[in-house]
Amino acid sequence: MDRIDGFVLGERLHAGAMGAVYEVTSGAPFPAVMKLPHVGRGDSLESLLAFEVESMLLPALHGSHLPRFVAAGGIAQRPYLVLERIEGESLQHRMDRGRIAPSEAVAIGAAIADALDELHVQDAIHLDLKPDNVLLRSDGAAVLIDFGLSHHARFPDLLAEENRLAAGSAPYVSPEQVRGVRSDPRSDLFSLGVVLYEMLAGRLPFGIPQSVAGLRDRLWREPPPPSVVAPEVEPWLQEVVLRCLEVDAEARYQSAAHLAFDLRNPAQVRLTGRARRTRTAGIARQLHRWWRAGRTTSARLKSPAAQANSAPVILAAVDTMHPEDKRQPAIRQAISQVLRLSRDFRLICLSVVPGGPGGEHDALEHFARLRQWVEPFKLNDERLSLHVVQSASPAQSIVEFAQRNRSALIVLGAPQQGAQALGWWRSVASTVTAQAPCSVHVVRLPDDAGGERRLPQP
Repeated sequence: MDRIDGFVLGERLHAGAMGAVYEVTSGAPFPAVMKLPHVGRGDSLESLLAFEVESMLLPALHGSHLPRFVAAGGIAQRPYLVLERIEGESLQHRMDRGRIAPSEAVAIGAAIADALDELHVQDAIHLDLKPDNVLLRSDGAAVLIDFGLSHHARFPDLLAEENRLAAGSAPYVSPEQVRGVRSDPRSDLFSLGVVLYEMLAGRLPFGIPQSVAGLRDRLWREPPPPSVVAPEVEPWLQEVVLRCLEVDAEARYQSAAHLAFDLRNPAQVRLTGRARRTRTAGIARQLHRWWRAGRTTSARLKSPAAQANSAPVILAAVDTMHPEDKRQPAIRQAISQVLRLSRDFRLICLSVVPGGPGGEHDALEHFARLRQWVEPFKLNDERLSLHVVQSASPAQSIVEFAQRNRSALIVLGAPQQGAQALGWWRSVASTVTAQAPCSVHVVRLPDDAGGERRLPQP
């Protein structure tokens, strides 16, 4: 029985080039594992570098999609890392068992996007997303593991200081990683695009590069459209996958929350030429992409990185039961002010109308009112989503919708005190404020008195 700093080790669960993982049978507050990097004479320094990165980053991270940190031992003595043991199957093991149907691949992709969003809002980037580094819980949630190649905006980037070229797994690294840029969260979205493609098509979009020259093909080569390899892939899903795989990060999704939303709402996906693509680009187009890749300047590559909070999902709760209420213009104005703060965003307008016995309402009528309400914003379909939900509990529906779609902010109005006609909406603001998984901005007119408390403007 091995014991290290009060932790009793059990079965060895994994052994690889970088180190070994053991079950911790005693000494941790919850089921845990210990990672022991290789540190012997002749061993590569890569494992120690990865250990240093994980030991630095993991104590600063939290959330249900990340393993909890327990303890770490210093390099000067015996390096180790104790983390929560995640019960679940790796995505790689799931893929090894057989072909994944598009519906299951979409659900897994959305779960991974949720995990990436949780990581990105904490100013961290995984940079080694691949099936081996994703664990799938029994409830369908995804957990990210192995942060040895990761980057955190508030910590030194040890891998950048070591000038590690394209640190990551070759089939999954993004074009900017190939060029040595490690500060852009959209790199993880490219990697997720590779994972989605692999699940759907049963093959990697760029193969397995065997050289630096092969890796640099990532900067210009287009993969075959997934529907060519797997005809059951629908146009909307091909649109999503190929958008993730764009060479230019500006052409990809700008946040993991946006990607998760599209995977869960196929009807809201705006189709472009990507969706209709039926073959790989011809020689002329490929040569043009190769030429452009060679002319990309380092100044452009080192532009400020995208951050998850600069591409938020904003949820506007709109009371279409009372479209003439005088609070509606004030809510629009508040949303306009919020949207001006964002370099990119997704605005979700949600109307919750009474449902159940005696409470049926025409969803199409309320959808039309919602469309009319949002018309002054002049937003295209890529920025805007409209939803009408029938429910006996509007507050609960708003909170659940915001949580499911990883909203960064909820904007809604507070009813005027004493307004009997608005009884349906009376307690929504206070309940949403108490239960929401994100910030809430309750809009009140200046002459309101009593009633709901107005939150500070974000």
